[in-house]
Amino acid sequence: MNTHRPVRALSRALSRALSNSSSSSAQPSSTFPLKNVTKSNFEPALAELRRHVAAADFVAIDLEMTGITSAPWRDSLEFDRADVCYLKVKDSAEKFAVLQFGVCPFRWDSSKQSFIAHPHNFYIFPRQEISATNPAYEFLCQTTSIDFLAKFQFDFNICIHEGRISYLSKGQEIEALRHLSLAYEDELLAKWSNLKEPVHIPVVKMADTLFTERMKNIFTEWRDGLLRNSNVELQFQGNSNDSQQQLRTIFFKMRPALSLSGFTSHQLRLIHLVIRRHFQDLAYVQINGEKTCQQQLVVRTDSKDDRELLMKEVKDEHCRQAEVKVQAAVGFRHVIDLLSSEQKLIVGHNCFLDIAHIYSKFVGPLPSTAEEFVSSVNKCFPYVVDTKMLLNANNVLQQRMKKSQTSLSSAFAMLCPQIALGKKSTDLAFQSCVKVEVQVDDLRSSNWNSGAKHEAGYDAFMTGCVFAQTCSHLGIDFQSFLPLEHLAHNEKLQKHINLLYLSWSNRDIIDLTSGKKNAVSLGYTNHKKRYPEILFENIALIWGFPSKLKARDIRECISKVFGPTSVTSIYHLDETAVFVQFNKEKFVSEFLILKETLERSDGPVSVLHPLAGLLEGGNTQAANYETYKDICSSPSSKILFADQADAVGTKWKNKLIESKAAMESLERESFGEKNEVNTAFVFC
Repeated sequence: MNTHRPVRALSRALSRALSNSSSSSAQPSSTFPLKNVTKSNFEPALAELRRHVAAADFVAIDLEMTGITSAPWRDSLEFDRADVCYLKVKDSAEKFAVLQFGVCPFRWDSSKQSFIAHPHNFYIFPRQEISATNPAYEFLCQTTSIDFLAKFQFDFNICIHEGRISYLSKGQEIEALRHLSLAYEDELLAKWSNLKEPVHIPVVKMADTLFTERMKNIFTEWRDGLLRNSNVELQFQGNSNDSQQQLRTIFFKMRPALSLSGFTSHQLRLIHLVIRRHFQDLAYVQINGEKTCQQQLVVRTDSKDDRELLMKEVKDEHCRQAEVKVQAAVGFRHVIDLLSSEQKLIVGHNCFLDIAHIYSKFVGPLPSTAEEFVSSVNKCFPYVVDTKMLLNANNVLQQRMKKSQTSLSSAFAMLCPQIALGKKSTDLAFQSCVKVEVQVDDLRSSNWNSGAKHEAGYDAFMTGCVFAQTCSHLGIDFQSFLPLEHLAHNEKLQKHINLLYLSWSNRDIIDLTSGKKNAVSLGYTNHKKRYPEILFENIALIWGFPSKLKARDIRECISKVFGPTSVTSIYHLDETAVFVQFNKEKFVSEFLILKETLERSDGPVSVLHPLAGLLEGGNTQAANYETYKDICSSPSSKILFADQADAVGTKWKNKLIESKAAMESLERESFGEKNEVNTAFVFC
C-alpha cells in the first residue's frame, strides 16, 4: 500500500476543510442540538451514553469514512455475484478509515407521546496508543470522499488534532495484552540470561570491582541495621559526575526496601549481580511508575518462598498496569461493546458497508466469505434493520418517495418534514408523523434549525427518524407500546430484521440471521435491471484488448464465430476489461480454448480469423467468472482492471494450467468441427 498517497490526499483536503465547528458538548438552541464527543470529554460522554442506550428502544448509527472504493472497477456492478459483492465491501472496509461515528439512542416517552433522541457525534482516529504492538495504521483517502466531507464543512482539525478518540479491536486488545506481558517476561529473561556468567565477576575494570565490593558492604550494613531496628538513610557517593547516587530506606509491599537512584544502567546490572550471588534474602525489583519512569528497589525478604511470592506480586502488578493501559487504548470500542452487550435494535441506512467497517475496526479481520461474516456479525448484533430495505418493502412508501429516491436525505425530507424543520407544521398531511424531541445533556428541545448533513451524529438522528416514521407506515402503534416490549420482536417488523442490501446496484439481499442471499420473497423486487437475466456460468471475462475496440466491435468479433445470437450482453468493467455473457454455458470454455489455440498458431487461418482483431497486440487475456472473483479477492487495488489482473496473474494463470487437460480433451472433441465453421466464416 502506498503510504504517501493517503497523506497527500488528506493534506489537500485539509487545506479546503473548514475549522469553525465547536467541540463543546451542546450547540446553541438555534442550531441542531448535537453532542460532539472528542478525546477530552469521551469518558463522561461514554458514561452518559451507557444510560441512554440501556433505556433505548432502538439505536441509530451512521459512519463517515475517508473513501468508498479503491479503484473504479471495485465499485458495485450489476454483474457482481453476491460473493463478489462481499469481497468489494471487504476491500473497502479494510482500506479506508472511519473519521466520525454517529450514535443516536431513541427512547419512547409515553407521557409526551414522542421519541426522545440523544444524538452523539464521535470523532475517531486510528492513533497508535501502544507502541510496538502493531505496525502504524495506514489507510487510503479517496479525494472525492474527502472533498465531499469538506463541502459539508466536516471539521478535520477536530477529528485529527482535537478529537482523536483512538480504538483497538478485540483482536488487537488481546494481542496488546500478550505483547506487554511477553515484553515484561522477555525483559526479566534478558536480565536473567545476563547473569549466567562465571561465579566470579569478570574483572573488566578495577572500578567495577571496587563498586561491587562497596555495594556488597553497603547491603550487608543495611540488612544488619534492619535487624538492629535501625532506620537510617544511607548515602553513597560514587564516581558519577552527573548526580548523587542515593539509597533510601522505604517499605514496598509490607517489606523493607532500598530505593536506588542516580545509578547508571551498567551499575544497576552490577548491583543485580551482587544481590543474586551474595544475598539470598534480598530481591532486586524493577517497577514501572507513571510516564514510563522506572523505580529500582532492593527488597528484604524473609525466605526463598517469600522472595518468590514477592516476584509474583510484582508480576501481577505489572499485568494489572498493562491491562489498565490497554483498556485506555481500547477507546471508542467501548461504545461498540456497549451496543453489542445491550442487544438493542441497531438501525442503519443502506448499512452493510457500515457493519463491515464496525467489524473490521472493532472486532477483528473480516472473514473471507460472506457466510462467515454474517455468522460472526449476528453474534455481536443479533438485531439490525436497514431503513433503505424498509422503504423499498412498502408500496405506499415507494409511491410517496417518488420513483424510489430512497437516499437518507430524500427519505428524511419526505417522511419527516416537521422534524427536519424543527417546528410544527399546519399541513394536515404531516400531523400523523411520529413526534421526536432531542435531548443533549440537560437541554431538551423540539425546535431547531436543520443540522449538518453528512455529519455522522445528525445522519444517525435522521436515520432513526426515518425508521420511526416507516414503522408507523407498517402499522406499528407506538402509543400502545409497552415499556418492556422489545421492538425487534414486533411481528410487523420482525420479518424485516437482519435483511440488508449486500449490493444496492443489483439489489442482492443478505440475511444476517441465516446467511442466505437474494431474499426476494418479501417484496424487495421493485427494481428494473438493465441486464435482467445474468447467468454467471455463461460469462467470460476479457481484458487487455486493443483500446480502440468498443463493445459492439467485441460482440461482432465473437458473434462471427459462435453465431449472431451467441452473445446476449457485454458489460464494461472499465476501459480495459469487459464481461461477455453467452447464451450457452459451453461457449465460455470453447471461447477460451479457441483463443489459446489461435495464440499458439502462426498460420494464415489465425491471422484471418474473426477473433484476430480482439487478440491483436498479444496482450488480450480471458478467463471465466471464477477468475474475476479471485482477482477481486486480492488486497491490491490497481486503478485499471487489466493492471490488477496482471498484478495477481500468477494465481489465475495457474488455474488455467490446472484445467488445461480438461480443456484439451474438449478441444479434441469439438475443435475439428468448429475449425471448419471458423474457416467458412473467414473466407465467406
